[in-house]
Amino acid sequence: MTSLSELEPEIVPPDAVEARVRGRSPLQLAWARFRDDKVALAFLVILALIVVFALLAPLWASWTGHPYSATFPKTGLDVNGQPVGPSRDFWLGADQLGRDVLVRAAYGARISLLVGIAAAALASVVGVLVGTLAGYIGGASDAVLARLMDITLALPYLLIAITLAVTFQVQSVAASLTMTIAVIAFFSFAATGRIIRGQVMSIKQKEFIEAARSLGAGRWRIMFVDVLPNLVAQITVLSSLLIPTSIVFESTLSFLGVGVRPPMPSWGAMLGEGSEVFQTAWWLLVVPAVLLLLTTLSFNLLGDAIRDAMDPRGDRQSGGK
Repeated sequence: MTSLSELEPEIVPPDAVEARVRGRSPLQLAWARFRDDKVALAFLVILALIVVFALLAPLWASWTGHPYSATFPKTGLDVNGQPVGPSRDFWLGADQLGRDVLVRAAYGARISLLVGIAAAALASVVGVLVGTLAGYIGGASDAVLARLMDITLALPYLLIAITLAVTFQVQSVAASLTMTIAVIAFFSFAATGRIIRGQVMSIKQKEFIEAARSLGAGRWRIMFVDVLPNLVAQITVLSSLLIPTSIVFESTLSFLGVGVRPPMPSWGAMLGEGSEVFQTAWWLLVVPAVLLLLTTLSFNLLGDAIRDAMDPRGDRQSGGK
């Protein structure tokens, strides 16, 4: 039978509770909340596997003996000239030219991740700078920068991107990659800038900003020392959500033939090639489609999880339970 002493609640000394609370930084609290999200952790593992898959692209080519641009018509095509399906020689099948789909998918992952992360980083930097300047300075500067962001959001980005690609006719892989990143960043910064602008307009009314002004702090010091550090959580979330958007944008351009130039493989270009022979070679469409879906879904879910983990209101909600 249970004794009364066993039913008594455990009494934790107040100083121990205070030590526990003081010993956890906001980053530690956010990480603790993130670890509780099992779905986010699962997709974090999936994303890590995709990153490893991309990093090992040269190793896949070495193991299979199939460089990403090399064609193997004797082993990659059957007697009717059709691509062979998954086999011991071609683990994920071959394409219409006898190229290894596994190797090309791995190199395509490199392109998608590179473009997604680089374009998101560039768009975040520009968006944060423009949004901070517009929100803090105000007046005519705010009016001009706010209208610039509105116009950018209203532009038919896909049509303009196609027009630029056709006009400049870049031939090298490096030039087409740089242009793709620049175009995606240009059409992505405005969404981040508008959100940061609103946050800055709210923060600049806070008492600690008024205190900094009264102590003689300059405009630039307040913006970059006092305001921006308070937006780290929002910037992190916005940047993480820009990555899947940039990946889809790049895949769309490559699907239409105006993205990264051949012979460098891209998931979008592989989707375009696979859609032409889907009925006879389903793997050409399924492989890049599944990889693209898993990558974008992982980044989106991780972005949502980061947002929830870094939301200070989570502390109050957890404390009330």
